[in-house]
Amino acid sequence: MLRTVTFDPSTVSVEFADGTRSRFHAIWLRDNALDPETRAPGNGQRLITIGDIPAKTTLSAAEVVGGALSVTFQPENKTVAFPADWLFAHRYDRDQSVEPGRVALGLTTWQNGFDAPSGDWAQVHSNPTAKRDWLAAVAEFGFAKLTGGPVEPEALLKVVDLFGYVHETNYGPYFEVRTEVNPTNLAYTGLGLQAHTDNPYRDPVPTLQVLYCLENSAEGGDSIVVDGFRAAQRLCQENPDGFALLAGHPARFEYKGADGVCLRARRPMIELSPDGELIGIRFNNRSSAPFVDVPFDKMEGYYAAYRQLAEIIDDPAMGVSFKLEPGESFIVDNTRVLHARLGYSGAGSRWLQGCYADKDGLLSTLAALEMAQPEAAE
Repeated sequence: MLRTVTFDPSTVSVEFADGTRSRFHAIWLRDNALDPETRAPGNGQRLITIGDIPAKTTLSAAEVVGGALSVTFQPENKTVAFPADWLFAHRYDRDQSVEPGRVALGLTTWQNGFDAPSGDWAQVHSNPTAKRDWLAAVAEFGFAKLTGGPVEPEALLKVVDLFGYVHETNYGPYFEVRTEVNPTNLAYTGLGLQAHTDNPYRDPVPTLQVLYCLENSAEGGDSIVVDGFRAAQRLCQENPDGFALLAGHPARFEYKGADGVCLRARRPMIELSPDGELIGIRFNNRSSAPFVDVPFDKMEGYYAAYRQLAEIIDDPAMGVSFKLEPGESFIVDNTRVLHARLGYSGAGSRWLQGCYADKDGLLSTLAALEMAQPEAAE
């Protein structure tokens, strides 16, 4: 609900029911008009281009009608209404922090001691509310477990079916993570792996990764996840100049595999939006190529910051560990959350299957579920 409205030819100022005041430009309102000539009623897509809007669009009237904002644009003499809640959700006349290293609204960072979010296989597959809650946890925290699943090969594909499609790569629709203690073949080793993001040599990287456990009889081999955004924030607090170096210069990543595969990417380890919001982490020592995009006089500082970020990531205070049992899986946002594996001892085997998927499908499914269950989403 709107209380008051004032305007001049270029700008309208509104006061919302809670006392919040916001201004909107005439050209912005015209571009975002909600009438059926401007936006398709079925899907909301814009039906006009910026070139269709008169360059000298102005306002000749603005008033509160039924709690909404009604404005008339000139020279078109076109009157359009904007609901108060829509305006409030899309206001841009507000304090917009430009502090580097912040995370987007709706994201929560974490470290050791955080209780890993988890969903039940049967519930998530049959109950829309349980499914929504599980997807919401992935969106907010960057990872979540799924328990009680079938112990059968390719069950991980049914995890992806919950929200989207498998992102197939040169490794195929999925890949095997199969190791044995005291193996006959050194390819199947129980060595530990440092926390890392997968496939940093791709551009874009697969944005989600699923790992599904089929066997885990070895002693050790726990999974560890680390919130890369929390690690980057900690670096920013402890060494803001080093943070700026890792965010301000591209790193290089490369993978040369069999069958003519040669993948390369040039992206910063810490990726920020133009206004300083954290949008991505790429960290994988095994796939790093020589850094050649850092000026000579900044290279030593860059390496010092790289070392410090690695030390933060390796800090036990940053990681959440758990041991997957057969039929359990977890999903990570591969643009944010790093995953690791402890080494093995004793006898036994460990067999996981992994695959990639795309975060836009998960977020789309989540948004559709929230629209269908508005009360549950509040």
